[in-house]
Amino acid sequence: MDTTAKDGTATDGGSGEPHDYEYAVIRAVPRVERGECVNIGVLLYCRYTGYLGARTHLDQARLLALDPVVDVAGVRRALHGIEAVCAGGEAAGPAAQDGAGQRFRWLTAPRSAVVQPGPVHTGLTADPEGELRHLFDQLVL
Repeated sequence: MDTTAKDGTATDGGSGEPHDYEYAVIRAVPRVERGECVNIGVLLYCRYTGYLGARTHLDQARLLALDPVVDVAGVRRALHGIEAVCAGGEAAGPAAQDGAGQRFRWLTAPRSAVVQPGPVHTGLTADPEGELRHLFDQLVL
């Protein structure tokens, strides 16, 4: 039985059919000119189910190894902001008015900042939340 997700897209009602998804690694690049980075999170968006999620983890020691004077508190604030935009609702600010796909595109837009998204990749999964956990374990931890 098909149902409708929050953003109006159809879901498979738990049938276990795989659907395409997109994901990007969130990275901290404390000195943009050097290009060195630490993976600090993963974003995942599945259009079919309307799922948008983020998992983050900041390994402060690894970050400080790249730049001993990096603004760690600023990086943490940026991660909290990313999580809020993924969750939607009032905490997302103006982005709350956008659908999950629009929020994913905004979060993955290239930027020259300490916290930035990597390239967008694709895959297939029947469990977007489980896939996000798997990618996080493989790419961040």
